[in-house]
Order: sequence, then C-alpha cells, then structure tokens
Amino acid sequence: MARRYLIVGLGAAGLAAAETIRGLDAAGEILLVSDDPHGYYSRPGLAYYLTGELAESWLAPFSEADFRRLDLRRLHARAVAIHPQAGEVELDDGRRLPYDRLLLATGSRAVAPPMPGAGLQGVVKLDDMADAREILRRCRRVRAAVVVGGGITALELAEGLNARKVRTHYLLRQDRYWPAVLDETESRIVEERLQKEGIHIHHGTEVSEIVGQGGRVRGVVTTGGQRVDCDVVAVAVGVRPRMELAASAGLRADRGILVDEYLQSSVPGVLAAGDVAQVFDPASGRAVLDTLWGIAVGQGRAAGRNMAGQPVPYRKPVPFNVTRLAGLTTTIIGTVGRGRDGDLPGIARGDSETWRHHPGVPAVQAAFEVNRVRVLVGERTLLGAIVMGDQALSRPLQELVTRRADISPIRDELLRPEVRLGEVIVRFWSEGSWRNAAP
Repeated sequence: MARRYLIVGLGAAGLAAAETIRGLDAAGEILLVSDDPHGYYSRPGLAYYLTGELAESWLAPFSEADFRRLDLRRLHARAVAIHPQAGEVELDDGRRLPYDRLLLATGSRAVAPPMPGAGLQGVVKLDDMADAREILRRCRRVRAAVVVGGGITALELAEGLNARKVRTHYLLRQDRYWPAVLDETESRIVEERLQKEGIHIHHGTEVSEIVGQGGRVRGVVTTGGQRVDCDVVAVAVGVRPRMELAASAGLRADRGILVDEYLQSSVPGVLAAGDVAQVFDPASGRAVLDTLWGIAVGQGRAAGRNMAGQPVPYRKPVPFNVTRLAGLTTTIIGTVGRGRDGDLPGIARGDSETWRHHPGVPAVQAAFEVNRVRVLVGERTLLGAIVMGDQALSRPLQELVTRRADISPIRDELLRPEVRLGEVIVRFWSEGSWRNAAP
C-alpha cells in the first residue's frame, strides 16, 4: 500500500519536503494543504512586487506543470486539529484527512500591532500575497503613510510605499536603523540612502495610538505627543510561528514546535520544518527559531528524507542571507548580532581600515563610500561577516565562515591596523590550504 504523506503548509519548507519525498518514493501519495488561496509563491519576492520591480506572475517559480509532473496534490483548506491516534488531520469543514507521515510547515504570521487603533482600515502588514495586493490597492488613493518597525520587512514596506509615490514616514524606536545587526556606519549608510529616496526618518519614535475617523486611519500619535497625519500605517514589528495546529495535538513546544535532530516532534510520525520549527543550535546551545527562506528549504528537504524512510539528521548551518537594504545588495553571514536567533552583523572594503573589539572578539572592518565589509574574528575562525554593496568578497567570506575555516595563519595579519582586508581574505581563500585543515 502506498504511503500517505500529508504536508500542512505550502511555503518553502512544505514544497521542499514534497519534492524530496517524490524523489525517494515514486508511489507515495503526497497532499499539500494550505489556507493561502494564492498557492505557492516567493514571499521574499513580495518586496520587489511592491516596488514594481517584479510582476506578480514572476513570484510563482513552481508552475502548474511542475505540480503535475511530480504528482503533488493540493487542497485549499484550513487544518484545525490533529488526531494522532487516528492518524488524521481535521479541516475547518469537518473533513478528516488520513496520513502515515505528517509535516507541519505552517510558517509564521506578523505580530499584531499592540497599540489602540490597530483595527482601523488602513493598518497593513506584509505577510502574504493578499497583503501585498491590499497595499498596492491603497497606494492608488492615499497620500501619506507611516511605517513602524526596525528590521528588513519594515524597510521593504517603506521603500515599497515610497516607490508608489506615497509620502512615507519611517518611525524607528531606537536611535538608528537595525542596531541589533548593523553597526553605526552601516546604519548611517542605509538611512542616508533612504533619505535621498525621499523617505522621512523619525528616530527614537514610537506610536502610542493610531487615530481614525469613520473607521479609517487618519494618523498616528507618538509617545512624545506628536501627531503624524497619514492614510496608511504599515506595521512590521516581528513574526510569531503559527502554533494553533500543534497545540491541538499537545506537541511539545516553546516559542515554536520543539523537534529533535530528525525534525521529529514529540508525537511520533509528526514532523515540523520552517518558521514553525524550533531546532537545536550547537553554536548557542539552545533551541532556536529561524525565519530565513534558505533555512526553511534545508529543513524541508531533511524532513522529506526522514518522512520517506531515509533518516538523515538536520544540522543547523551557519546562517547566510542575501537581502537588499536601501538598494544595496547585502550579504549577512554568521550569528554575530546582539539579538536572538540569527540577528547578524557584517563586513566592508575600502581604503580606511580599522579594527575594534565587539563582545570580547576583534572585528576587522573597512569602508569606502557605500561598499563595506566587516568581519568578526574569533580565536581560530571568522565568526561572521557582512558584505554591503560590492559583493567581490561575498563568496570567499561565505565559504570561510560557513565552513569554519581555521584562519590562524592570517589572524595576526587581519588584526593589523593598516591591513588590506580584501587582499588578505582573497589570497588566503584562493590558496585553499584551509580546506584541508580542521579548526
């Protein structure tokens, strides 16, 4: 009898698991259940959809023909409960779907804004395709917007609204942009570019209330008593794993679903992957959440192998993310930020080079205009890096950091005040002797 695979969630982790299963089990029945009516699409691409750089049709890299080719069935429905003893998942219409192996890849959702007025029309977020369409619809008739939040998604919202000719106010709770990840120079680079685009930045500013009239947003009042008039308030203050389904079955959980090295939950036959999975991180010694697209794909593939009967332990890789900050391609490698679960710092290149200490370890950095590289140097390895702008050093640093290369031969050279950081890194990486040396 063919094995029945049920995957709840049609995002990066869910689809990666389905593809992997099909590669290992040609006869198995694979069903993906999702409550998103738009199916599978690139959520990271939504930012470029907002700015007009990508058409909506380009956001779906997996076509209908691909689903047919792999014989992947899909069902648009909301799963509301798991019945482990019966081996069934219950849907909101009362139907029950049987399974032999179940993967929860339910993802995360934006945290609701915590201030009065959050329910007014015109308060928006950027979780999914429906949100992006709603923002674009409102952009056609609004004059001003306020953006709240200090990370990548908030910045994407600010740039998207500004690109649609909406007067945009960006409120930062702290005195600079993304201090958990960027240093002062990097924050300044990003902010100056945003201001040149016409975005108004308000530092040290929080919203105490969203005010409205007739049920619609008309402005915000800050904790300092200032009123900023606007028609839209875009909020990106964090995400939270979608845990309702896991709770229905009593799965062991913390902030996410706690899983072992095989991504197996506390209930046999039920696995978790992606934003909802809380995985042990050897570097920190604790179970952590990840919201990176690449991490979700890797976890999905590992879960797929385990579901198909070819057990493989999942090893959390060194975080690696490529994003765009105020038009600058930015590569973030390693876990060297001040926040939790993968807040990451960076690197740069140029003609003025210095080194400093950061939580007990030296950080070598160089800067020239908008091209910047910063690396965090451990005792024998590079702990992390940011490459902002010119990406010439991105690949060498990615390999050196993610493979935990022993940099002992160049450590002293890296820490010299007048070091040519790029030359040292490229020379060491090109020689290749580090590939055979265990740190």
